[in-house]
Amino acid sequence: QVQLAESGGGLVQAGGSLRLSCAASGRPFSMYAMGWFRQAPGKEREFVAAISRSGGSTSYADSVKGRFSIFRENAKNTLYLQMNSLNSEDTAVYHCAARFVALASTVPGNYDYWGQGTQVTVSS
Repeated sequence: QVQLAESGGGLVQAGGSLRLSCAASGRPFSMYAMGWFRQAPGKEREFVAAISRSGGSTSYADSVKGRFSIFRENAKNTLYLQMNSLNSEDTAVYHCAARFVALASTVPGNYDYWGQGTQVTVSS
């Protein structure tokens, strides 16, 4: 089992940047592929980015491609999401998730563990 805790959210102006972190504890972090998802009020949870267990493979939602970057530091048991050029449509609660396989997935139901989330609000 793994416990996940997100941090780094906050209020930022449009065009600004934020870096989210997801600290993992429990089983070795390097055993899990990881993903970031977000959920805005009244909307379904949606895929943002994912990274394989080794960090060698990443994928992004079209809406964030070129603006967001997912990376991990297995030695620090931490996952990151660097978010640049933020806009109001990025406002949501961001969750990190873990699955006990090598490859990541874009499907929320394929993840075994979830963090509580961190709020990101982008003001225009």
